[in-house]
Amino acid sequence: MTRTILPAAPGVGYKPQHFDDILAGAAPVQWLEIHAENYMGDGGRPLAQLRALAERFAISVHGVGLSIGGEGALDPDHLARLTHLIGWLNPASFSEHLAWSTHDSAFLNDLLPLPYTDATLSRVVAHIDQVQEALGRPMLLENPSSYLAFAESSWEEPAFLREIARRSGCGLLLDVNNVFVSATNLGFTPQSYIDAFPLELVGEIHVGGHDTDEDDHGAPLLIDSHGREVADPVWALLDYTLARSGPKPVLIEWDTDVPDWSVLAEEARRADEALSRLRIAA
Repeated sequence: MTRTILPAAPGVGYKPQHFDDILAGAAPVQWLEIHAENYMGDGGRPLAQLRALAERFAISVHGVGLSIGGEGALDPDHLARLTHLIGWLNPASFSEHLAWSTHDSAFLNDLLPLPYTDATLSRVVAHIDQVQEALGRPMLLENPSSYLAFAESSWEEPAFLREIARRSGCGLLLDVNNVFVSATNLGFTPQSYIDAFPLELVGEIHVGGHDTDEDDHGAPLLIDSHGREVADPVWALLDYTLARSGPKPVLIEWDTDVPDWSVLAEEARRADEALSRLRIAA
């Protein structure tokens, strides 16, 4: 079976309420992302719709439940269900988060942060090796949105991700909104993060909306909510990133308070404009 690739074009996170609109005319959207955990069942309308979409669009599968950074072993049943999905769907890409979400036998409905230490690095690489062996393909690992920094961290995040990729052979998913959120919350400049990031390893870029709050001291605190339009500073950071990376697949993430298709398509048009500016500049 020939595997498709993600085009260097806009994509959106697929939501079932948009199925008819997408089939009626998805331009400028050229690819779709699904969350793996929503499609691990054995049939029904979700899988029928996904099969229909996969005939027309490149599909990216994004996992949220493997707990790549967890201290315990990966859940073999979860990995088996994921392997089955990837096997029949044959997507263009599979990605997961640099995070953990399990403790003992409990699953925590959140993507929790990790200290960037040598021990963490070895554990994450071992888990990625296990996933890639099971799937028979390389995966992409996504940079997190951060709300705190660990005192014991001995690696900067871009270097940590680069070393994970070097040891495991995985690629990287660069979430530009996550960079902006982390930079605001932790007090660094997002451009310096992009400058240090191994852009040559990036197979996919994400942008999404965030909410603004304050911490206990009144300082700005951004929350990676995926529930609104992409903020203008994040669009500007996307331009900055693309100018350095060259054209990449760019996904619009909108997972809560999902709008009508016309609103999501307008966000995709803004991503298409960013990619078009890059082509014109070249």
